[in-house]
Amino acid sequence: MLTIHAADAVHGAPEGSDSVAVDGGVVVAIGAYGELTAARPQARIRRWSGLITPGLLNAGAPALLEAAYHPDPREADELGSDPLTGDALTALGMDDARWGASARRGLQRMLRHGTTAVRGPFTRPAVRTAVARSGLRVHAPGPAPEHVSLDPLASVREPADAFAAVLAVGGPADLAVFAAGDAAALRTAGAGSCAATVLGGRLVFRRS
Repeated sequence: MLTIHAADAVHGAPEGSDSVAVDGGVVVAIGAYGELTAARPQARIRRWSGLITPGLLNAGAPALLEAAYHPDPREADELGSDPLTGDALTALGMDDARWGASARRGLQRMLRHGTTAVRGPFTRPAVRTAVARSGLRVHAPGPAPEHVSLDPLASVREPADAFAAVLAVGGPADLAVFAAGDAAALRTAGAGSCAATVLGGRLVFRRS
């Protein structure tokens, strides 16, 4: 469906650009809201407050999904809400079903941080299945970040270093919206300020 995502600015776009039009899974236009809506009066409008950027790449995904357990909210009283690693993970006696469920929760948490792509490889079958079903793009293996976090911005010097791809006309409609006015503010706010994530043109996360 033809949709225009309108915010306060679009990272890397010409001055005055505050909107991105997507049709299906493809970006069809980037520019000023008035121009995009005038040319596409039939488009659905989604309004956001903040900065539109390309979706983020989480390069530490193998460690987050295969060497950490993401507790079920129903386990919060016993296990807390933060990912468990080391001895705490070992004590759980993980099996394939539990790895799969943990990975699904971890992937949802990534979407809430503006992530649209992860770097592999994934060796556990249950985790590979969860990643494949999530729709997240999988990039080829590469160097793991020194600091592994659900926030891809925490391990890079500049936000653009964590972008999964370039947001461009004709490219995939993978984008995120952050409650930040510009890249400097985003660097301070971090990916936890994500207000929405769009993957392949689909709204997969929206902060309520």
